[in-house]
Amino acid sequence: MALSEIPLPSADATGDDPPEIRIDPPGPMSRAAVTRLEQVECPAFGHRRDARAAVSGADMLPIVLASGRGSNLYDVDGNRYVDLVAGFGSLLLGHAYSSVLRAIEGQSTRLIQALGDVYSADAKLALLERVASLHPGVRPRVLLGQSGSDAVTAAIKTAALFTGKPGLVAFEGAYHGLGYAPLPACGLRESYRAPFREQLNPHVSFAPYARTEADVDRALGGVATALQKGNVGAVLIEPVLGRGGCVVPPDAFLTGVSELAAKHGALVIADEIWTALGRTGSMVRSTTVGAHVDILCFGKGLGGGLALSACVAPDEIMSAWARADEVVHTSTHAGSPLACAAAIATLDALRFRRLVIRAREIGPSILDHFRSELGGLRDVVEVRGVGLMIGIELASGAVGLRVSRDMLARGYIVLTGGTKGEVLTLTPALNISEDRLRDAAAALREILSAP
Repeated sequence: MALSEIPLPSADATGDDPPEIRIDPPGPMSRAAVTRLEQVECPAFGHRRDARAAVSGADMLPIVLASGRGSNLYDVDGNRYVDLVAGFGSLLLGHAYSSVLRAIEGQSTRLIQALGDVYSADAKLALLERVASLHPGVRPRVLLGQSGSDAVTAAIKTAALFTGKPGLVAFEGAYHGLGYAPLPACGLRESYRAPFREQLNPHVSFAPYARTEADVDRALGGVATALQKGNVGAVLIEPVLGRGGCVVPPDAFLTGVSELAAKHGALVIADEIWTALGRTGSMVRSTTVGAHVDILCFGKGLGGGLALSACVAPDEIMSAWARADEVVHTSTHAGSPLACAAAIATLDALRFRRLVIRAREIGPSILDHFRSELGGLRDVVEVRGVGLMIGIELASGAVGLRVSRDMLARGYIVLTGGTKGEVLTLTPALNISEDRLRDAAAALREILSAP
């Protein structure tokens, strides 16, 4: 399969077009490409597809993507999809956003790679100043990374340096990445941790995550019990469970966690990798709901589609890195000029296009529309979310997988989340039209109403 054989979007494509399925997905070119892929890719992913097919009874063979524009994706067979995932939530502006492309192109002619923390690029400095301003603390400082997992690792290290305590409180259903520092705090699936248990931090305790007002006291009781061990340096929390199923907790849960942590001398690390930068209708979800947070972690959408993340904390906390013996957290490509330029363009577009405000304003009506369309259907347990982060909990993981494949056949790309894959997670670009979202709700209703 040569690149010249792959269909591309037409010149008049808007990036907000409805689906167009020419060949039932996955088409012949996707199938041929997957055959090649499975010869060279780690077998974990093919094995996962086979397991999901066995559970759901649906064909889990993937499509292979060729191009994207706005909220549309095109596969190698020329099918056009409406992208309701946006790169796992990382493409806040959609695919090939013009100002981000210009920033990448312009930076690529100037400087692609600098010398990280030795000789920084001007683009990195400009981005650090902008990211630091997202933290409400005194003289915030920033440690850049390449992924959300990297940012959480930096935060866990920072908390350990500052407090001198190895313990960590995490939450059931949480996901913070699969690097060795966040992995022991991954409450989404025990199977992610089990093979590596002997190599992981043994000082991690899990508490329940409050899903409703009725859960708050029990969940906070679990946090308090863990903190009473006396060895806890930080509480690691998602302001909204992302991969865990788009669970929006009561505000009192987040504020209660921060109060308990302060009482016991532990720091609060807010994993805002999925929830920040407009996804939930605010730049920083945790501070918007009134929770005191010591360390903020950003990722996903920060880099405009390129690999970039950030750990941010006040000077008092971040100064724990200044030690007699050198201790650093860095890597070759952390804070690359190319990614920093894309991030600056992304932050500018969020501001000038008022996309954070838009997500906050249209989020409730879109959520209500999905609830209206899907309410009362046999396999729908709950529709929930905030901003443009929507979770549709179904009766089981098998139903979730089947529905996601039925949506693909109709030209909509969705993912499953939740501890058992029972939740359809929708995290579209913040500039997607309301029409495309309403069309997706109608498609879901038809699928879930079928006998």
